Amino acid sequence: MAFALPVWLAVQEELLRHGEADCGTPSCFDDFDDDALFQMFHLTRPCIAFVTDAVRIRTRAVASDKPALSVDAMVMVALNYYAHGVCSAAVLHRLGLSQTDSAALIIGTVSDVIAGTSDQFVSFPLTRDAKANVALKTESLCGIPNVLGVLAPAHFKIRASPYEKSTFRSFVNTLGYTSVVSQLICDSDGNILSVEKCCVGSTFEQEMWDSSFRGREMEKELHGPYWVIGGKGYHLSKHVLTPVSAPANDNETRFNEAHAKIHNVMRATLGSMKRRFRCLMQLGFAQEASLNKKSHIIKACSVLHNIAKKFSVPPPPVAGKIEPLHPGRKHSVPVEINPEALKARQKLIDGNFSLVSSSQDPSGNNITEESV
Repeated sequence: MAFALPVWLAVQEELLRHGEADCGTPSCFDDFDDDALFQMFHLTRPCIAFVTDAVRIRTRAVASDKPALSVDAMVMVALNYYAHGVCSAAVLHRLGLSQTDSAALIIGTVSDVIAGTSDQFVSFPLTRDAKANVALKTESLCGIPNVLGVLAPAHFKIRASPYEKSTFRSFVNTLGYTSVVSQLICDSDGNILSVEKCCVGSTFEQEMWDSSFRGREMEKELHGPYWVIGGKGYHLSKHVLTPVSAPANDNETRFNEAHAKIHNVMRATLGSMKRRFRCLMQLGFAQEASLNKKSHIIKACSVLHNIAKKFSVPPPPVAGKIEPLHPGRKHSVPVEINPEALKARQKLIDGNFSLVSSSQDPSGNNITEESV
């Protein structure tokens, strides 16, 4: 569960209480049938209604002036952009907007509002029971105990001017394209538990983790004896569990297979997000000094991803292969591994992967985007 049931019920109650004045008011979404809604916005009617009401409440709380457009119309523009990466002419014409003047401002405004709800809809497990439940689900999937989530850098393509050479180079990642990168953590069901940072594509993921709010919390032992699963771009630590670089026996091989299986959940999650929100396939131009707008769009899509999962909205059909996770940017100088972390990982491997359980399927090939 991406956010606790009490939070969900509280938001529902708030929506019902504040939405009474809007009951019976026609919505611009009413002009679309259900199939057209999904084609235009990649969400269902109940999900869109929930999002619109949440934005309406948030807008009332922070805005003193009534917006020129209705909240429904503003949400329509933003959701259409998220779904397709551009605002369709049909939506703009319907609302009497031009492509160049108002749409970008509306998208920025709505993105800020939705990103601001991330404290409600993107939540890391904090209570003892919540942590235990997340860890139990992960263990049942891959056999690795005491795991709170999968940690990965999420790269999103941007455009940068090659004429500004130093800035351009800072956006180039190890795969050779320009991007911004955020730090994401998801659970075994593909719910986003944490989204932090928005850095240039050349940023080392270990540096992001070390300076992130969640990373500092975990490494200071504030979340107890739990791990997050990290790829080869991260350093093994007491709370980041990486694969064995050169497995020396069957136990370590089985562990690596289990690690790959849970790590693959993040790959499928990001693939599902980018299919539903195609704006994430290309976020447009970016400048190193002003990444807030990109950050808000990424965070808004993470919020909407969790809400869509809560409403059991399937992503659009698969088109091509799932995009691979970024392979990781490593420092040129070898890093000394914490011996205590090595002991902890070896203890975990010896205690859980000395024999293949009949109920355990360590293969990493059966995680699909439909699974998350």
